[in-house]
Amino acid sequence: MLRKLLTGILAALAFWFALFAFYPLSPPAQVFSYDLRSGSTLRSVAHDLSARRLLWEPWTFTLVGRLLGRQTHIKAGSYEWDEPLSALSLLNKITRGDSVQNEAKLIEGMTFAQFRASLDANEALNHLTKGLADREVLKLLGSPATSAEGLFFPDTYFFNKGDSDLALMKRAFASMRRKLDGVWQRRAPGLPYDDAYQALTMASIIEKETAKPDERPLVAAVFVNRLRLGMKLQTDPTVIYGMGDRYEGNIHKRDLLRDTPYNTYTREGLPPSPIAMPGLASLEAAVHPADSSALYFVARGDGSHAFSENLNEHNQAVFKYQIKHHTP
Repeated sequence: MLRKLLTGILAALAFWFALFAFYPLSPPAQVFSYDLRSGSTLRSVAHDLSARRLLWEPWTFTLVGRLLGRQTHIKAGSYEWDEPLSALSLLNKITRGDSVQNEAKLIEGMTFAQFRASLDANEALNHLTKGLADREVLKLLGSPATSAEGLFFPDTYFFNKGDSDLALMKRAFASMRRKLDGVWQRRAPGLPYDDAYQALTMASIIEKETAKPDERPLVAAVFVNRLRLGMKLQTDPTVIYGMGDRYEGNIHKRDLLRDTPYNTYTREGLPPSPIAMPGLASLEAAVHPADSSALYFVARGDGSHAFSENLNEHNQAVFKYQIKHHTP
């Protein structure tokens, strides 16, 4: 008799668990969004879902999760569904981390100020660095650098809603460090850089000078050749960076004559820091410049450049592509 009773109870429990685990929950009236916070437990999630009438009651959900060994696998994130799910499907969803991924883009050529502005405007992030000075951000990242420019690798970074901007910055910071270390280890011999940071600075200039992948090694060659000969780099993007808020879209002669640490018309060598966030192609070009004797280049007006080995050739190219082209 007792055995039959126990068998009946076990059968009833098995039926209840099966019904609870596999029977579809009430379908949401619209796309249901659920933000599962970091540190949430299986029990707290079950009670929360029950309070929102997504579960009949919380206890069975918690028990099923424990029986399946999922209680420590809860993953924070933003979850969405617009069709009926069984409790087991829902459990699988939040323990596999099938969350909606948000994204933040760090585009090649962006400055750190532009990167920060894009993060500040991203409503899905938890803003821990908003309003902090750049040096305070660097301190939080554990970097002794005095400038944050160029230290973050351009990429699309996916994250869960509620993740911090600082956590995203750490990923971009670590990615650039890995990429820079890698290209520096494979650099060509005899480059006129004291360290990898100078190569990063050169890469940022290349990034701002041309968007054409096949030209980047040639641009690198021009600047490397100039450094070796002690010639000033005379590159407009560094002047623009040094102008800061004074830049309004055009460079005038007075801007080329005004001395700043970034004015490569008035100062020799590389500027004191990168001027933007370079991508991998520019990093590679900086450490593997083309085998070229070119010392000059000028824009053709179609996005490409004409490269010259001497001033006479360069002046002819300037006349052809700049002066003659703009003469009525």
